[in-house]
This record gives sequence, structure tokens and C-alpha cells, in this order.
Amino acid sequence: MEALASSRPDRAGEAARELGIAHAADDIDDLLAGDSDIVHVCTPNATHFSLTKRVIAAGKHVICEKPLATSLEQAQELASAARAADVVAAVPFVYRYHPMVREARARVASGEIGSLLTLDCGYLQDWMLLPGDDDWRATSADGGPSRAFADIGSHLCDLLEFVAAERIVRLTARTRRVYEERGGHAVSNEDAVAIIVEMASGAIGTLLISQMAAGRKNALTLELHGAEASIRFDQERPEELWIGDRVASRHLFRDPQTASAGVARFSRVPAGHAQGYQDAFNGFVADAYAAIAGEIREGLPTFADGVRAVQLTEAVLLAAREERWIDVAVLPTSHGSEKERL
Repeated sequence: MEALASSRPDRAGEAARELGIAHAADDIDDLLAGDSDIVHVCTPNATHFSLTKRVIAAGKHVICEKPLATSLEQAQELASAARAADVVAAVPFVYRYHPMVREARARVASGEIGSLLTLDCGYLQDWMLLPGDDDWRATSADGGPSRAFADIGSHLCDLLEFVAAERIVRLTARTRRVYEERGGHAVSNEDAVAIIVEMASGAIGTLLISQMAAGRKNALTLELHGAEASIRFDQERPEELWIGDRVASRHLFRDPQTASAGVARFSRVPAGHAQGYQDAFNGFVADAYAAIAGEIREGLPTFADGVRAVQLTEAVLLAAREERWIDVAVLPTSHGSEKERL
């Protein structure tokens, strides 16, 4: 049975009518009492931990929006609970599902670009550019201690580690909050982040994340420079990859007929027919539901990836606060004693 719950029964009813969902649940208890197999947690960040914990305790599979939680300790607890309950637990890092992201990953894995030397990545938006722009994410009570990084920087880092097939091991960062107040309330998290990273291979690079870059709507870019070639993906031009070497550069366009092994399945339509974000999101959901049916498909982002994103978030905030390099491979938990290696 399909059902929907919201912060109030009247809002749930309205949303259910708009979306054509048969049942509007009164609250989370009503929702979990139903016979649904999976619950999507799409609520404000600060509620993810408590709601997702209850979903897992009810024995249901779960897709939880990122951030998985607003602290590393809570994210680790959710991942442990999901493993113990043996439920499918996924986080929608959906940019993994662009066919040309998978193509880039396959080419990096094949050695086409050679050993990774440097990287230049960014995620730029402008929806919080003006002082009157406001959103629940701007308060720590709802959004958590990080906004720009937790909201979009987490996507960028997930994509970087996914395509490069290696981890960020050290980083330093600076954050900026431009307006101290939005919509009559104090702003408690950052508008922009600049990060220098070191990868496991020794490669170094920069990441710029901003929700105040005028004219940039969803400019997620990933550029990797190898000893043999460079490769670049631009989310606003998702049908292509740029590949460059010393003598020439070229654009490679999505084509399931010529795609690398295992990549063609991500092309939902023939070459020349535009495919974009919604197709990527649909691909993620399809893989999550396939996992529930017992078919685990390579690359499905799980709660382990959600924990990784929260770990990086805490590392970025700590680096900015203390103005120093942070070793991301070993990071203290929120209570500052036990250490977790991911």
C-alpha cells in the first residue's frame, strides 16, 4: 500500500491528493503500521535520525535523504542498525546514475587517464544569493551545523570518490557565511566552502562549493587530471564528457552502442534523445527497489556512503574552525573518544 505522512495530517492529505497517493497517514505511527515494504525519509535534516531509526526498528527498508544524520555518531548508529536488521538502506546520491558519470568511472578504472595527479571540482548554485533568500536549511535546528557542504558538497565528494575510486585522506577548508540573518532569523551555517584535498594516491585538488554563485543553477563539475589524459563531467551538460590530452581534446557523447562495459544499462533512451537528472533519480530508485527484491546492483549508494558524507562534513567544519589540516581516514566521533576508521 502506498501511503504518505507529513508534519501535519492536513498537509499529508493535500500532498497525497496532489501526488495521487491513496492513503494520507496521520503520523509516523500510522505510516509504519501499514504494509509498505519501504519508507522514503524526505524530511528536514534534523529529523532524519529519529525517523529513520524508527523505520529500521519496524523492519522496513529505507531510503533516507542526505545528510543521513547531523552528527557522525548518529549516522554510524543508523548504519549499524540497518545492518543488524538486514534491511536495504540507501541514500540518494543520484548523480552516480548519470550514464556519463559511469562512463567516466569506467575510463578511469581502465587506466585511460593514467595515475591521478590533480583535480578541480565544484558545485555552484545561486538560490541563496540575495539577503531575502531563506530556507529551513539555514538554521541549525532544522538543517544542522552545515548547509552548503552537507547539502551539495556531500554530492560532490561522493561523486569524486566514486569516479576516482579512491578516498580523500586529508583536507583543509575555509567556510563563509555572507548574511548573519535571513527571513528574520539568525543564520547558523555556511553559504560557501573552499576545500583543498589530498587523495589516497597522493593527488591534490580543490573543491569550491557555494549556494551564492550568481547565474549558476546546478553547476556540479568534476575534472580529473591524470598522467595520460584529463576527463571532465558537467552535470548541466550530462550527455557528454570532455577528454583532453597533450595533442587534442574531444567531447564524448552518450551512446549505449559504444559505452564501456556495464554502462549501457544507465541509458534509458536511445542516443540523441535527451536524458538528465530525473532519469538519474529514477535509476537510483530502480536499483534500490531491485536490492529489496534480492538483486544488488553495483554502485548503489548505501548508508555506508551516508556515513562517509557525514564524516567529511565534520572534517570540513573542524578544518575551517581550527584552520588546520584534518586526517579524514581517522576522525574522532562526536563525543570525542572512540575513533572510527571508514
